Amino acid sequence: MKHSFLSLARNALSHHKRWPMAWRKPTPRKAYDALIVGGGGHGLAAAYYLAKEHGLTNVAVLEKGWIGGGNTGRNTTIVRSNYHFDPNAHLYELALQLWERLSQDLNFNVMYSARGVLNLVHSPAELDAALRRGNAMRLNGIDARFLTRDEIADWIPNLNCSPDARFPLHGGLLQPRGGTVRHDAVAWGYARAADALGVDIIENCAVTGIQVEHGRVTGVESSRGRISAERIGLAAAGHSSHVAAMAGIRLPIESHTLQALVTEPVQPVLDTVVTSGAVHFYISQSDRGELVMGGDLDFANSYSQRGNLPTIEQVASACVTLFPRFGRLKMMRSWGGIADMTMDGSPIIGKLPLRGLYMSGGWCYGGFKATPASGFLLAHTMAHDKPHPLNAAFSLERFAAGRTIDEKGGGPCPWAH
Repeated sequence: MKHSFLSLARNALSHHKRWPMAWRKPTPRKAYDALIVGGGGHGLAAAYYLAKEHGLTNVAVLEKGWIGGGNTGRNTTIVRSNYHFDPNAHLYELALQLWERLSQDLNFNVMYSARGVLNLVHSPAELDAALRRGNAMRLNGIDARFLTRDEIADWIPNLNCSPDARFPLHGGLLQPRGGTVRHDAVAWGYARAADALGVDIIENCAVTGIQVEHGRVTGVESSRGRISAERIGLAAAGHSSHVAAMAGIRLPIESHTLQALVTEPVQPVLDTVVTSGAVHFYISQSDRGELVMGGDLDFANSYSQRGNLPTIEQVASACVTLFPRFGRLKMMRSWGGIADMTMDGSPIIGKLPLRGLYMSGGWCYGGFKATPASGFLLAHTMAHDKPHPLNAAFSLERFAAGRTIDEKGGGPCPWAH
């Protein structure tokens, strides 16, 4: 104990000089057993589970920028599994179960906070849909509880629960195990753990081409040279369609900017995540006291990561409508992430038409919350060259076969499948 205290004190005063690197900075090898394109949470998780669950350690993650610099660091940190249809419910429930023990698995605090996710209900039609979805969740073994207007008013005094409100409140569907996770800690934790298992994490390595011979992939061209591999997993989020096009594959994906903003920090005023489909709004309070909020995506196709005034105005207006007292707060900053939108609002996780090429993408609004399950299932698919039962329904072929998984109004919010 004395030695540990002295070590902590010495390093605390060293201005990080003695701190070891969280992961190595290796030079890329000429060949690997598997490559992951994309060093966000999904790609790092896939590499980690390839090594941990399947013993594949000769793996490299190729990231065009820095770890956590893409969508992983540009989201609102919400995690939940409150879905209606079985494929989505089981997929996101696996993710939530992995979130619950991820700090222990990675030996890194990802700051999972089960503060609950509350979906507000503003009309009789929404009430019917919420009760139906809550029953479906319970049938799938997922926690769900319906709260009355009075119960919500007692719990969240800052919420406008007046009968004369612009959007009168009829109740809300709560998933108590939902909540938030610190996004950058997720990237760092997976990177550190994957590196410890022998995975090479190559930053500042942009993939510029995918090599194909006789109907199968053989490697990639990158800004750091050619790298060979017979298995390549794409986890490029909003750039999924762009990367897949390098292999001659056209994906049914559109990329849109999804914006969010934060206020100045204040003392604790909101201890849960609140969402409203009718108002197109969601809000939570960060560990630093900022109110984190967002709304709908920009409907123009874009790879931009910048915010714009109309969306900020819509989000601020929705916030003041539901939480009038928050109108006195100042906005500190806004940002945008790139959402890769499929036609049915559900992801693509599985094999692509070229042998040895796999992907996890098209996550729409659900990317961050699915991170551990996405990595786990992509790793399984790459290791066995066939999908896990939980991602079998999320194949690319479902669009041609008409087996879409479209939650519509049965999802957590009418606009968020």
